[in-house]
Amino acid sequence: MTPEERAAQAQWAFDAYEAVRARLPGAQFPAASRRAANLTDLADDYDVFLLDAFGVLNIGERAIPGAPEHIAALQRAGKSVMVLSNAASMPKRVLVEKYARLGFDFAPEAIVSSREVMLAALKGQELGRVGMMGLPGYGVEELEGFDITFLGDDPAIYATADSFVLLGSGEWTEARQMLLEDALAIVARPVHVGNPDIVAPREDGLSREPGYYAHALADATGVAPVFYGKPFANAFEMALARLPAPPDPARVVMVGDTLHTDILGGAAAGFATALITGHGALAPIDAGAAIARSGIVPDVILPDP
Repeated sequence: MTPEERAAQAQWAFDAYEAVRARLPGAQFPAASRRAANLTDLADDYDVFLLDAFGVLNIGERAIPGAPEHIAALQRAGKSVMVLSNAASMPKRVLVEKYARLGFDFAPEAIVSSREVMLAALKGQELGRVGMMGLPGYGVEELEGFDITFLGDDPAIYATADSFVLLGSGEWTEARQMLLEDALAIVARPVHVGNPDIVAPREDGLSREPGYYAHALADATGVAPVFYGKPFANAFEMALARLPAPPDPARVVMVGDTLHTDILGGAAAGFATALITGHGALAPIDAGAAIARSGIVPDVILPDP
């Protein structure tokens, strides 16, 4: 993909987030951002570091250069360092293995995924027959107790489901999206979204994530999806619940590469925020222009993690 193509893709993603702004939480922001070189420079300012994964720790299956070293330095300094990710398609076991493979040392409880947030919220709810957007290769690990059928190309599955859960879009197609839209237009049913992201940065560009398809469903059918994960409060509440004591919000920083999920979500939760501009969603475009247009202003801007 050429630099021009990457920039066009990143601008499209920014525009897509702005188009659904009414469905996202509101927040207060600082008047201006300050600059820092990397996360180690923030060690004296914050005690709790909530880190997005894609665009902060890794791009696809590759660790961002310097990220493992800076994270390790924060951990040695006694900081509480947690991954707060919208990676909903993979079970916790797979995430732990992935970060270890990339050179990070995170205990399972230090990783909070939107998948966990959604499962905790749905526990005990009567969902009936669930039509699942996800990756069948992982089976129903962590999803035991739900009556799940993975959504494919059979219209009957869409027609007979009592509710829908959107976890992973790696095998999703436009044809399947149309089947889901048509089914919801005929009979409205609950839609639970385990990954609110519209896009995620990969080695070959931006992938379309469940949030993209959930907003398209809402626009086409009027069904209001229920979102779990950043920028919504449920993700931050679960992360804070893992800490030994409630922190001073001013000493908590959310670090991410997207304005509309990481920075907006962190600010809405009452925390400081730090935007990574050299990697991830905003890297191909002018981050300053995106901040000015959206009004989503981070406390700190970092070129690298």
